[in-house]
Amino acid sequence: MKPLARVLRNGVVAGIAAMVCVGFPVAAQAAKAKPAKAAEPAGPTEIRLVHQLSPEREEALQKIAARFNEGSKDYRLVVKAASWSDIDAPHMAILEGSDEDQFLAAVKPRYKALSSVMREAGVPLQTLKPPAMMDRALTDAKGQLLALPVGLSTPVLYINRKEFQRAGLNPDAPPKTWFDLQQALGQLFDAGSKCPYTVSQPGRVMIGNTSAWHNEPVAARQGKVERPAFNGMLQVKHVAMMASWHRARYLHTFDAQSEAEQRFASGECAVIAAPSSTWTDFRRKAEFDIGIAPLPYHEDFPGAPQNTLADGAAMWVAAGKKPAEYKGVARFVAFWLQPENQVAWQRESGYLPLNRAGLFAAQSDVLGADLENVKVAVAQLGNKPATVDSSASSFIGRARVLGILDEELSAVWADRKPAKEALDNAVTRVQAMFPVPR
Repeated sequence: MKPLARVLRNGVVAGIAAMVCVGFPVAAQAAKAKPAKAAEPAGPTEIRLVHQLSPEREEALQKIAARFNEGSKDYRLVVKAASWSDIDAPHMAILEGSDEDQFLAAVKPRYKALSSVMREAGVPLQTLKPPAMMDRALTDAKGQLLALPVGLSTPVLYINRKEFQRAGLNPDAPPKTWFDLQQALGQLFDAGSKCPYTVSQPGRVMIGNTSAWHNEPVAARQGKVERPAFNGMLQVKHVAMMASWHRARYLHTFDAQSEAEQRFASGECAVIAAPSSTWTDFRRKAEFDIGIAPLPYHEDFPGAPQNTLADGAAMWVAAGKKPAEYKGVARFVAFWLQPENQVAWQRESGYLPLNRAGLFAAQSDVLGADLENVKVAVAQLGNKPATVDSSASSFIGRARVLGILDEELSAVWADRKPAKEALDNAVTRVQAMFPVPR
């Protein structure tokens, strides 16, 4: 079993208790007085969860919420698509990107640590121990879980099997190295492909994950202080290679974040590097067979392939709620982590498993191609034990940093800057965002 699998070898349990409230009438002073009516029993406590998931993933979440409500008489979960700042005091919020950055930017924490919520409610939290390749913003200094990482994924390679066959390529033997992929893209181009290769979230794939995959740092560490350092030999070489592909019309990039994924799903682009979670979207939309493989690597870097990074949406619990409400939150978290619910969420959302039930489902043949993306993603994440250089940094996954990287990379594609200048400029801009304390 891969190293990540050992990290995930934990079970899940859920505890359910019940409370009954009874009212008593007050004795009448007069004999003719009518007895007071018993107080009406209180209804279930409402727990609100907001999110900004896609419609398909919202449907999967609503199914879990409906099953929870069917079995709970004390709590009723209400799931709504909305921003955490647009609705009156939600109890939980699934956040990602700039929304998550804004939520965490307050001087006084807007959240209550999930590990504390579960402990105080007396409900065990038996999920994965956050691995080093996961966004460390989700754990505190002691490694305690602050939020539930419900939407994790890692970039993988998808191929249009029909286009590979048309170009004389074997879709069952996808390219292992970037040079192999370059050769394949040349054949696809010669066979008439107008878009041999594209990338979803270029900064995340080409810098953050490519660096970890080659065991190359994105930060220079001095004690507990990190300085951005993603302008080294590997990063410059890789971006320069991508620039040459862009000039040769092998690589096509798009401004809108999801446009690359749409171009691949429509059949226009033959190969894409995209999050492992997009597997479910591609299988719903594409009218062709899709292959999935690990990211390629550069052979001349001895640490490669190492491991990639896991990031994505997390569910945060709001601060300032009542103990009874937190108990309802804890019960729902435990319910979501039950084996059958984890497998259903994993299959319908495409996200990575949170416990051994999801991991074992991905490794079994029972669900077949439904979880092929998770098989590849888990193997890639745990290809080798994470090192200091292949672990997540404190800044590389932040929305503003990724925005800077994408802006500088766009200047490379437009031939306004060479790779080294663009990455040097990105490091300078990110350093200004995170000044080193004196």
